[in-house]
Amino acid sequence: MMNREASHILGIDCATVPGKRGVSLALFDNRCSIESAAAGLSDTELVEMPTQCKQRGGRVLLALDAPLGWPEPLGRRLAPHKAGQSLPEKAHSLFRRETDLFVKRTFNMQSLDVGADRIARTAHSALELLGTFRKETGSRIALADDENFHGISVIEVYPAATLSVYGLQSRAYKNPEAVQARIAILDGLEGLGIRISQSARSNATESADALDAIVCVAAGMDFLKGDAHPPEDPALAAKEGWIWVRRKSVGED
Repeated sequence: MMNREASHILGIDCATVPGKRGVSLALFDNRCSIESAAAGLSDTELVEMPTQCKQRGGRVLLALDAPLGWPEPLGRRLAPHKAGQSLPEKAHSLFRRETDLFVKRTFNMQSLDVGADRIARTAHSALELLGTFRKETGSRIALADDENFHGISVIEVYPAATLSVYGLQSRAYKNPEAVQARIAILDGLEGLGIRISQSARSNATESADALDAIVCVAAGMDFLKGDAHPPEDPALAAKEGWIWVRRKSVGED
């Protein structure tokens, strides 16, 4: 059952440099209202936001577009490995987490391999950011495993999969010239009942990073409503992380 406590959702399209990072803040109280969306916030501006949300009252959900863990088999195999030795597993078994395999099976979309791609640097940056949030807020900020959490918690999301489930364009909107594609996505999100402030909409029209942050918020909303796929193996998800994506396509409810 959905926890009816009012919640702030802070969606972050993570990146290794602040200039490429998108951030969106929303209030969720039966309905999701996007208050702001921007790209290029400084670290100082960003790390203050969870504390500000906490001071306003209610829960805070951080919805991050970045892997928050590594494949369990990779860590297990690399610890005793010595240079030149073979690895018995196939590459996909080592470099992809169970959540990556699940997203591919369920949505036919492939998230980046944190074990074998530059996305690992983004993951490292995201974990550093979480560490800073914990220090600044004095909160534990654990991974949320369902919508009934308290305080400040974090989940991993994947905007492309969320857009696909919503029936919205999930590719070819990131080019700076793809303004109409971003407008169509924003129209689609508002058509689903998500309120978007004029300033947030304007920034997301100009910046795909800001738009992705809004979609991170939407995925966080699905999580808070209890509409996202839970992990089949919670213990493994606690080790590797889990991408939370809406269970059903819009219109299938």
